Amino acid sequence: QVQLVESGGGLVQAGGSLRLACAASRSPLFLNSIGWYRQAPGKQRELVAVIRSGSTINYADSVKGRFIISADNAKNTVYLQMNNLKPDDTAVYYCNSKIGWGDYWGQGTQVTVSS
Repeated sequence: QVQLVESGGGLVQAGGSLRLACAASRSPLFLNSIGWYRQAPGKQRELVAVIRSGSTINYADSVKGRFIISADNAKNTVYLQMNNLKPDDTAVYYCNSKIGWGDYWGQGTQVTVSS
């Protein structure tokens, strides 16, 4: 199993920045993938950014150039630096990791961007 604990959400004005953190119980190097999803009210959960096999990074088109995902393997922590935030980025952000047949989620952290 993998335990994930998110932190760093909050309220920010449009154009501002936030950094989310996901503390994992295993090193990101040994996970098939670890990343961030988000779910806005009335919408399906969607992928935001992910690190696959410890090195390959993918972003949703809507956040490319604004969000950066990174990992501190010594701290078993993955970060999502979110810049130039827009009201459409408002959602609950979830950390997710996959290893083998397992698919694990954190409890989520709310990000609200005001216009």
